[in-house]
Amino acid sequence: MSRRRKKSPGEIHNHDRWLVSYADFVTLLFAFFVVMYSISAVNEEKYKAFSSSLETAFNEKNRQLKEIVAVQAAAQANAVIAASEPNPVLEEMATGFDLANEKRQLAMVSDLLTKSLGPLVDENLVSIKKKDYWIELELNSELLFLSGDAELAAGAKPLLQKIAKEFKALPNTINIEGHTDTNPISTPEFPSNWELSSARATRVVQEFIKDGIDPVRLSAIGYGQYHPVTDNETEQGRFKNRRVVVLLIAQGFERYGSSGQERADLTQKQPESVVQAAR
Repeated sequence: MSRRRKKSPGEIHNHDRWLVSYADFVTLLFAFFVVMYSISAVNEEKYKAFSSSLETAFNEKNRQLKEIVAVQAAAQANAVIAASEPNPVLEEMATGFDLANEKRQLAMVSDLLTKSLGPLVDENLVSIKKKDYWIELELNSELLFLSGDAELAAGAKPLLQKIAKEFKALPNTINIEGHTDTNPISTPEFPSNWELSSARATRVVQEFIKDGIDPVRLSAIGYGQYHPVTDNETEQGRFKNRRVVVLLIAQGFERYGSSGQERADLTQKQPESVVQAAR
């Protein structure tokens, strides 16, 4: 016969012990949320510093954009001057450059070129455009170079000699611009149309130097295919876009055409838009 053992007083179970574990859990949970809140709290000083940095960056960007707009405005002013009637402010300058006299000289050179290159003008291989303050002589690349090459063709040198003869006596700056069509080129010598157009302009500059024009007056510029005179959808259009442009520029609008004092006189006598165009 089994006996049931009596429980001693020390063996009585405490049924509320779970409250201790629960309290510990709640305490830990509270500590966790306190830490999370402290991490997410905004540091006011750091926020102000960050805000100030952003404002400085945006102000610098706005300054750069304003400078770009100013340069574009100057270029537009230059174009307006070229297309407009003679500017009386420029005509009446007593010092620096006598642009009125230069305009007459440019007109004479334009007439001489038209007579000298008349047959090529009639065949639409050469175009002569007389502006108030420069002459634009446009030569089709077929007259000067073989396809995809920057070496002068056989008949190119006599043509360039004729042009150099008319330009040699004048002190004006001469810019040579190379242009291509959109047909891509990829050779070791010419990886793209940039290199081809630049090389062609440079080759014409070298020939002008041989013909006696002072190198100080010359510059070579390559524009690639990015300034077409017509679309490149047809062979005729591409033919017109492959060209070399020779610009004879009035001294008042040359980059290196005047001394410091002359530029100061020019600045005092011209509106700001004209000064920007002359620089």
